[in-house]
Amino acid sequence: MQIRVLSFLFLVLTTLAIGPLFGQVDTGAIQGTVKDQSGAVVPGVRVTLTNEGTGLSLVTTSGPDGAYIFTPIKSGTYMVAAEFTGFQKVEHRNVVVQVQQRVVVDLTLLPGLLTQTVEVTSAATALQTQDASVGQTVGRQEVNDLPLNGRNYTFLAQISAGVTFGQQDTRGENSTGNFAANGTRPAQNDYLLDGIDNNSNLYDFLNGTNYVVRPPVRYPHNRC
Repeated sequence: MQIRVLSFLFLVLTTLAIGPLFGQVDTGAIQGTVKDQSGAVVPGVRVTLTNEGTGLSLVTTSGPDGAYIFTPIKSGTYMVAAEFTGFQKVEHRNVVVQVQQRVVVDLTLLPGLLTQTVEVTSAATALQTQDASVGQTVGRQEVNDLPLNGRNYTFLAQISAGVTFGQQDTRGENSTGNFAANGTRPAQNDYLLDGIDNNSNLYDFLNGTNYVVRPPVRYPHNRC
């Protein structure tokens, strides 16, 4: 009986000790500062984020420093709108968010009525200085148009900035999409499939790969 009780307690403690599992990193963020025409920050502004593809909206409020942030959000195209009493409503459309990208959208409020709307068409800040992580999304057109050896999705990684072929060897790794990213070794690549670890703990000498499952290139949640 004591052994059973101890085993049960160990199971409970082990379950509670498990931290949150991190899924696939396919998200980004939109952040910025709300100011008035003079350049002073405006706190308490209602900021709405709308996915232009799905119509799904999120709402937040600018802080004491006028800053707001939406994170994490799926990659896609968004509209950012700001509303505050005594000012015209501001809408910033066509804000594109890619994987692991933090897009800065600063909003300027002009005096007027909420029934008046100012639509901003200028592009969001392209240079990302808030996060050192780098990510790139390969779109549907690239997947359909680019020739892939054996339709292997890992070859798509080689068209990203900072990615090159792996070192030549006798194992034939390069023929299976092996690559080196930003100076790291190919063995340090991390393959995820729907947020699940898709790495081979032991190198697959038969197939010359470091991953376990190779889904079709059109599978929606490949990431490496």
